[in-house]
Amino acid sequence: MNKPTASTKNDEQDFIAAPSPADTVVGKPPRARVSDAVDPEETAVEKLGRKRDYLEGFLQKKPEPDSATGTGGKLQQDVISALKEIYDPEIPVNIYDLGLIYGVEVDDECDVTVIMTLTTPNCPVAESMPGEVELRAASVPGVRDAEVNLVWDPPWSPEKMSDEARLELGML
Repeated sequence: MNKPTASTKNDEQDFIAAPSPADTVVGKPPRARVSDAVDPEETAVEKLGRKRDYLEGFLQKKPEPDSATGTGGKLQQDVISALKEIYDPEIPVNIYDLGLIYGVEVDDECDVTVIMTLTTPNCPVAESMPGEVELRAASVPGVRDAEVNLVWDPPWSPEKMSDEARLELGML
């Protein structure tokens, strides 16, 4: 067996003599008090005075006027309302809810472009419907000029109909 040296004996004694964490008693931490959280430099007048208003700039900003042109503008909504008055002669639903109108665009010069399709290329109103849509869109007050672009891609299908149109046709 190996004989212990002086250095290993001292290490063992230091290890045995050192107190363990369980042997040390630590007192409870002090409790948090409300008085500790108060800023002592703030006087009562400062405390009751109005603090900086972070919403000041936001509340003073005037609302922007509604744009007559562009997406979601009043003129676009008026044109859509006018198009909802046009009915397909074979189907008792307006052409907008029927899904024949793919888009209504209003530019900065109040020119309206309506992108639409028909239920089929050989529809009985294929010759007259685009002209009627153009006249109705051009008759809205504020519209300078109206143009109808007749497209076939994507083709019309019953899935393009609104829920109101499906309900009217008994498809729901």
